[in-house]
Amino acid sequence: MAAAKIFDRDTLKQALQDLGRRAYALGKTVELSIYGGSALTLSYDWRLATKDVDAVFEADRLMVRRLVADIALENGWDANWLNDGVKGFLSNADADSKQLFGTYPSEAEPGLRVMLPKPEYLFAMKCRAMRVGGADASADIDDIRHLATEIGVRGAEQALAIVSAFYPRQVIEAKTQFGIEEIFGEIDTGDSR
Repeated sequence: MAAAKIFDRDTLKQALQDLGRRAYALGKTVELSIYGGSALTLSYDWRLATKDVDAVFEADRLMVRRLVADIALENGWDANWLNDGVKGFLSNADADSKQLFGTYPSEAEPGLRVMLPKPEYLFAMKCRAMRVGGADASADIDDIRHLATEIGVRGAEQALAIVSAFYPRQVIEAKTQFGIEEIFGEIDTGDSR
């Protein structure tokens, strides 16, 4: 079994470069939407690394999976370094809530077009997917706090309004609402833990 890889920004960009080069060599241009920690790692200096790449790709699925498996094998990475487990957290507004991040290996040789969620959408996704307790919980909370600063969220009501702009209230779990109230209650009171 291959070791889990931690992707910093340079490693992540190199993996995308490699995937783009391989797709281009096959005469394909794949559109890949990246979410979660990977999107944060690519976008912000405060998120230094991620353990996998949460991504969605619709066209040429078998080819992409084969290329991803080849890259994993050659680098000794886990075969699921790029996975689509994030699909369950996509909003109905997904298509209108992304922007082009980059084309790999280059604009002249487009094999991979990488889309990232806009900051407000990424904030809403992170809030909805928030894990309570456990080792990953503090990373989720840190990501939510940092994104709140980036987009100017000042309180729980404003945070919940952003989440509700992407997800109907009936799919927002109680743990999400309570988590938001706890996180932003601390921000509102000046708690700097």
